[in-house]
Amino acid sequence: MDPAVLRDDMVDGLEEALSSELVDEDVALAMRTVPRHEFVADRAYENRASERGGTRVLAPGTVARMLSGLDAEPGHDVLIVGAGVGYTAAVVADLVGDRHVHAVDINRGAVVDARQNLREAGCEAVLVDCRDGADGLPEYAPFDRILVEAAAVRPPRALLDQLAPDGRLVMPMGGPEQTLVAGELADGDGSGFDVVGEYGPTTFNPLLVDGEQAGGLSRNRMEREDREFAQQGYFAPSGWEYEWVDWDERLDGR
Repeated sequence: MDPAVLRDDMVDGLEEALSSELVDEDVALAMRTVPRHEFVADRAYENRASERGGTRVLAPGTVARMLSGLDAEPGHDVLIVGAGVGYTAAVVADLVGDRHVHAVDINRGAVVDARQNLREAGCEAVLVDCRDGADGLPEYAPFDRILVEAAAVRPPRALLDQLAPDGRLVMPMGGPEQTLVAGELADGDGSGFDVVGEYGPTTFNPLLVDGEQAGGLSRNRMEREDREFAQQGYFAPSGWEYEWVDWDERLDGR
């Protein structure tokens, strides 16, 4: 079937299912435009979450709610924490322009995947970098909009520092019960966060720090070495079996 028809059916279904939630018209139009099958190979236009390459792929309904809360407009500079497969970044790029979208992910494999998917979807100007999301992307700050695709009890201070004075941040807040919220900087010294809108309950993976990502280096040495040994196989040498090195000969050049 024509992907354009499938996209229309998907968005029509979302607008009906989310009748109690706000589905922004611009967001709906962007989702009718972006080819989700370039990012999700299996049943791309069904409203369901999935997994790909160790990263969670958000259901289209969740994307619609998040972006409706984000209220991004053409020309806004947007930071997306959690690039995933790149679909959300592509929809945001349709709203604000490719060069205004910056995405970071702590999972290096996800970064490579997102870059390739965005390129195939015609959004190669979107910047995707491997970073600890809690640190944001300070060299490109401030951002008019920040979207966090991972849960935390409160927004990381670094992200609030990178939000423009009249900006907006959207994220799933709380744990284990989470609510998708939109917020702005509180009046005062800029360190506070006022929730200005709620977009329903949700369940996201927690915001990770370096060492917790899939395939990343563990802070715990025993954990790290056990995982590396397991990846090498049962007969992998543990260290002392390696050929002895005579350092006197090495230093003499022999």
